[in-house]
Amino acid sequence: MNIHEYQAKEIFKRYGIPTNPGALAKTPEEAHPITARLAQAGSSIFAVKAQIHAGARGKGGGIKLVKSPEEARDTTKVLIGKTLVTPQTGPEGKPVDCVLIEATSPLLKEYYASIVLDRSEAKPCLIASEAGGIEIEEVAAREPEKILKTHFSPFKGMTSEEAHEVARKLTKDPGQAQTFAQVFQAMAKLFIELDASLVEINPLALMASGEIIAIDAKINFDDNGLYRHPEIAALYDPRQEDPREVEAKKIDLSYVGLEGNIGCIVNGAGLAMATMDIIKYAGGEPANFLDVGGGASKEKVAAAFKIILTDPKVKAILVNIFGGIMRCDVVAEGILAAVHELGSSKDAISRIPIVVRLEGTNVKEGRAILEKSSLNLISASSFEEAAEKVVEAASK
Repeated sequence: MNIHEYQAKEIFKRYGIPTNPGALAKTPEEAHPITARLAQAGSSIFAVKAQIHAGARGKGGGIKLVKSPEEARDTTKVLIGKTLVTPQTGPEGKPVDCVLIEATSPLLKEYYASIVLDRSEAKPCLIASEAGGIEIEEVAAREPEKILKTHFSPFKGMTSEEAHEVARKLTKDPGQAQTFAQVFQAMAKLFIELDASLVEINPLALMASGEIIAIDAKINFDDNGLYRHPEIAALYDPRQEDPREVEAKKIDLSYVGLEGNIGCIVNGAGLAMATMDIIKYAGGEPANFLDVGGGASKEKVAAAFKIILTDPKVKAILVNIFGGIMRCDVVAEGILAAVHELGSSKDAISRIPIVVRLEGTNVKEGRAILEKSSLNLISASSFEEAAEKVVEAASK
C-alpha cells in the first residue's frame, strides 16, 4: 500500500527524521493562512506540492515555489481538482485532492537514501548516493560507483557502525556524517517496525543553513502486514488507485491492470504469471493479472468477469483454470452468473470472444455447463493452444 508524502512525513517526524515545516491544504482558502503562519515564523519561500501517489511531480507541474500567501492560494486553486500527469502516472494521471504547503530555503547538495528488501540476500538494504534529486535508476545506469549499498539484520536493525560506515562515504564532515547516520538508523527502524516495503528520501538535502532535511518522503507498506497496523491501513486513499483494483480488493481478488487487450482470469499466482508470459510469447498483450484464488466461489468468478469488462481495451478473454481445490464446474457457473448479473452489459460480453481452458477437478461437468450456454466461447485443451486462440481472437 502506498501513502501520500504528507502522511509519510508525519511518520518521519515520529521517528526523528527532520522535515521542513508545513501543513496540508484541502482548499485554496486553507492555503492562505497556512502560508501566512509559515511566513510569520520567518520563511519567505514556500513550496506548494500536489499530493498524489506518483513521483516526478515537478516534471508534471505539480510542485510550485511561491513567495506569498496570495500566490499559495492561487496556486492551490489551480492544482486542486486537477488530474496531474507525470512520467510515473501514465497518460491517465492522478487526481489532486490536496496540497502540502511547506516552508523552504536554499540547499547546497542533494543526496538519495532508501531502504528496500533485497530478496536475494533475504535482508533489508540501505541504498544511498551523493547523486540525489534525480531518478536513482539513471544514476545506477550512468554512474554505478555512486550507489552505496549495505545490508542489515531484520531482527537487530541497523547498527550505528553500519550507518556511520555509509555516512562517512557520503561526506567528510563529522557533524553531517553523524546526522546522516541517525537518519539511516531511523529509516531502518521505521522499515522494520511498520512492515514497510520501501522507505525513500529523494532528495535528502544539505541546506545552506547546515541542516539535513528530508525534502521528499515516500513509504510503501507490505499489504500482508497491515493487519498489525490499523492506523497505517486507515491512510489508504482509493482515489489514487485504479478503480478496478479498488473493486478487486473489496472482494479479495488479486488484480493488477495492465495495458494490453487480452483479459485473463486464472487461479493461482504462478499460473497467472505463466499465462501472461505465454500470451506475450504468442504475440499478444495481457490486459491484467488476475488470480481468483484456489477456492474461489462462482460469485468471485462472476466479479472477476465484471471487473475485466470495465476495461474498454479488452478485446478477448482467456479463462485458464486448473481445477484442484477450485472446481471447474464452479468456474463455469461463475462465467454464466457474470453474464446474468451484467444486465445491460450482456450484449457487450456476448460480443467478446472467451477462450476457455479447463483442466482438473470436475472438468467434464464444467465443459458441459459451458457447451449448453449461448456464449461466444472458444474451447482450448492445451496451454499453447489457448494462448494462440485468444491472441487470434483479440486481433479480429
